[in-house]
Amino acid sequence: MFSNHCQHRNQQRCIPPVVHKWLSEYGEKMYDGHGGIQVFFSLKSKSKMEQDFGRHFVRENKKYLKIYRVESCTDGVVITTGWRNKKFKNR
Repeated sequence: MFSNHCQHRNQQRCIPPVVHKWLSEYGEKMYDGHGGIQVFFSLKSKSKMEQDFGRHFVRENKKYLKIYRVESCTDGVVITTGWRNKKFKNR
């Protein structure tokens, strides 16, 4: 389930819906310390995608593997999404 804020951000940032499916299946989760869970593609999750889809698929879609989302800890609603510009701390 997506919040209204998240739906607007997806549209503004041109994030395709299939990326949310990939994040759900392959994304790594990390508590952000502010009541949210960050879901992003780590090296481990990218290698798992290579095993399932092939190296060419991952290479062709690597720009979408910089997308992250923040979910609520309490009800799992997706709060926001964005493009990662730098590494997350502790990863």
